[in-house]
Parts: sequence; C-alpha cells; structure tokens
Amino acid sequence: MSDEYPSQQERISMRHFSGFPAGKHATVALPEQIFTELIPHIDNLAELQVTLIALWRLAQMRSDSAPWITETELCAEPAMQAAFGEAVEAEAAYALARAVARGTLLLGAWERADGTRERRYFANSPRGRAAVEAMAQGRPPMRAERVSHPNIFTLYEQNIGPLSALLSEELMEAERKYPAAWIEEAFREAISRNKRNWKYIHAILERWWTEGKDEEDRRNRERDRRRYIEGKYRDIIQH
Repeated sequence: MSDEYPSQQERISMRHFSGFPAGKHATVALPEQIFTELIPHIDNLAELQVTLIALWRLAQMRSDSAPWITETELCAEPAMQAAFGEAVEAEAAYALARAVARGTLLLGAWERADGTRERRYFANSPRGRAAVEAMAQGRPPMRAERVSHPNIFTLYEQNIGPLSALLSEELMEAERKYPAAWIEEAFREAISRNKRNWKYIHAILERWWTEGKDEEDRRNRERDRRRYIEGKYRDIIQH
C-alpha cells in the first residue's frame, strides 16, 4: 500500500469527524484568496491551523477599526487547545511568526496604560494595515468586540442561499448602514412571510430607516419633521 494513505494504526488514532449537522448552522465568510493563494502554499500544519483559527476568530469581531487578537487570547481558544494541547504556547508562537513572515497576519506592538506590552495580530487587510500604522504613530485603534449576532452573510446563506459577488457588495453596504439587530429581525420577518429574497429584506430595512422601526421612532421622526417645517416656514405659515 502506498505511503500516501494512512496506516491502520493512524486510522485508529485519527479522530473521526461525524459530519456537518442537519439544518441551519453558523458559517464564516472568508476571502477567496485564502483558498487560492494561501492554503496551496502553506507547507506547515501548525501555521495552517493557527492561520485559520486566527482568521475565524477575527471574523467574529465587529469594530470601527480593524479587529485584533493577542497571542494569549488565541492560545485560550478551545480550538487551539484541542489542536496543540500542552504545547499550545510554543506552537502558537512559532506558527504566528510564520504567518507574519508570510504576510497573512500583521503584528503590532502596543504598551497598555499599566505598562504591559501587548502583541496584537491583525489580518493583512486595508483596515489591518491602517491600524498597525496608527499604533506605530501612538494612536490606539478601538478594541473590537466579539459579537453574538450572526453577520449578514451568514444570515443570507442560512436562510436564502449561495452568495454572488455582486450581492456580497450590497450586503456589505447594508451591514455598514443598518444595526445588526435590525438585519436579524428583517430576515425573520421576511422568512415568516415566506419572502426569501434580499430585495424584500432590504425594503424592510429601508422602510425602518426612513420611517422609524417602531411607533416611538416614527413619533420622534414626525416631531423632528414638524419642528423643521414650522421653524423654517414659520413666517410664511403665520401670514
């Protein structure tokens, strides 16, 4: 038998994957370049594992600036513990150094208020590059927070279907414009009405944006509108 195939002993020790569960499950949107320009050339398993776990973790964050993760936070991830066990710190340090050298991740050093120096890792994206440059100039980027809301791409794929490149741009624009809770609720409303298409969902969001999402929002908007009209045209109205 060829050495390319796992031996009987390897098959016994290999942890078997039980398969993806039925029904809806969380997904993570990652750039296509990961699969076309990175994975084919990463020849070290630890680097591959750490790269994917770090990018997955960063994709779960939301921030006005680029999200980052520290080496300590990464080592505390259950997926890292499962992959490396007691050697997690040494393996993470080695793999992160390789990812930075390759250019997948960016490293920025920052001194906290208590004097502790912190190594922060960013994805090598436009926002990541801007954040590292800002830190080098002594300007701290805002801390990204891990959010429980599924992102708009996950909601679309789970409830409607596969994404096209053109639609991805529309979804990104909507995610920047509307609150995450609104997006979730708009998807739920569309599904409850059996209207599983983005055009319908976007119409819901746009109506809430222009008219107010609830009765209180609408009253506030109407009050502001009346104040504007009465203030601007008060002399005309009085005469």
